[in-house]
Amino acid sequence: MHDESPKRFDRIVAILIQLQSKKIVKAQELADRFEVSLRTIYRDIRTLEASGVPIYSEAGVGYAIMDGYRLPPVMFTREEASSFIAAEKLMQKFTDTTLGNHYASAMYKLKAVLRSDDKDWVSSIESSVLMQSSEKLFNDKSPNTLATLFESIAEKTQVILSYEAFDSDGITVRHIEPVGVFHDNNNWYMQGYCHLRKDYRQFRADRVHGIKKTEIPFTLEHDSLETFLNKNKNVSTTKVRILVEKKIAKYLAYERKYHGFISEKEVGDQIEMTFMSRDIEEGFSRWYMMFGDYATILEPERLKTRILELLEINKQRLL
Repeated sequence: MHDESPKRFDRIVAILIQLQSKKIVKAQELADRFEVSLRTIYRDIRTLEASGVPIYSEAGVGYAIMDGYRLPPVMFTREEASSFIAAEKLMQKFTDTTLGNHYASAMYKLKAVLRSDDKDWVSSIESSVLMQSSEKLFNDKSPNTLATLFESIAEKTQVILSYEAFDSDGITVRHIEPVGVFHDNNNWYMQGYCHLRKDYRQFRADRVHGIKKTEIPFTLEHDSLETFLNKNKNVSTTKVRILVEKKIAKYLAYERKYHGFISEKEVGDQIEMTFMSRDIEEGFSRWYMMFGDYATILEPERLKTRILELLEINKQRLL
């Protein structure tokens, strides 16, 4: 006996919306989203076909709606609309100016289809939500960095960056084939192939002083962004153990994950933390110096030596 409950009706409508949102949708993707079996998805697709929706399928590929077929937008619930408010606030603070403006324009269109009482409901939430960022994520000279990178990735065309590397004395011009964009450690990064360095590099958005689209197509076939990030996870690491006073340890909870934090345990009135650090010479050692007067290095010896080197450098600068 078929399930004709309202829950099934809502799922079928949601499937139709998803089919309109992408060129191809896999049955497994639908099954995972709605937490039902593939058999249930096949049955729901047949129901849509029987109602006149022109769906075609290809074995091993997925489902698609024939070009030209469209239904009017389904009305948003107030709960769905309120979720966009949070997204809008995030876009204002954590993306570049161009993308933020595009999203603001889309939000006007979204709000336009809401019922009057839902508009008031959403407006009351909108004025009570703030997102604050203490980091400057983009250079003022390049307000369209993310937007341009998105276009480049979609069109598979190179971009020209005016870029100031961390260890550079000036700005260099780079021809880049962007692979992907990701956010990590409070910064936006782009992974791409650099024609200047003849290798793949990561570029931080706030160090981009200018970005320009080109019509030059990619010259290489690139692996997925996930592939590159997984490779970075497999770089060599060094085990680090430190003892930190309890009153200080709680303040390290946020930043420690960026330095390879693995575990912690109580040792008397202190906390022993274990890390697998990718960079004890610069990254970990300089971070440790921020709270080193409340901590003790257990291992490795090289970290102790590096801290002494940095302290000596500081001492010489103070003389």
